[in-house]
Amino acid sequence: MRRICVYCGSNTGNRPEYGAAARELADVLIRHDLELVYGGADKGIMGILADAVLEQGGKVHGVIPKMLCEKEIAHEGLTELHIVASMHARKTMMAALSDGFIAMPGGFGTLEEIIEIVTWGQLRFHDKPCGLLNINGYFDHLLCFLDHANKQGFLRSANREMLLCDPDPAGLIQQFERYAAPHVDKWTA
Repeated sequence: MRRICVYCGSNTGNRPEYGAAARELADVLIRHDLELVYGGADKGIMGILADAVLEQGGKVHGVIPKMLCEKEIAHEGLTELHIVASMHARKTMMAALSDGFIAMPGGFGTLEEIIEIVTWGQLRFHDKPCGLLNINGYFDHLLCFLDHANKQGFLRSANREMLLCDPDPAGLIQQFERYAAPHVDKWTA
């Protein structure tokens, strides 16, 4: 692995632990000589994470749609900032630049991005690890839903296990290093 994509909130949330986890993830990325790929904004958890990686001399690749640049939220101090035409182009470029994908706490965008990229893995469009950095149980309800989908016959167990989870950034990266994509069909029947 060379680069890790992190999906996370453009807001900070209401718990200081979220920002602290972003700084801790930055430390882990630096220790493992991993570059950061993210959404390119200077706001929220996104900005905290990018700044923490940059402060330690790491490389940060941002990908942001032009319409968000025009709202003046693009981070100006990145190693590389790619300005693209649309959200679809953003996600495609982020996927192409990355060797693994982590979701931290965030809202609709974060959830949509991690679910889409793990779906791409399920369909074998890639074999890269996908995981949740489950700070303070933030993703517990999502994990319960996925377990429910498995029990109801909509999600194979092997595919459910593709979405790794850990409350600790170092633990999640260790899981990424051991990850082997399953080779089962998506369809349960």
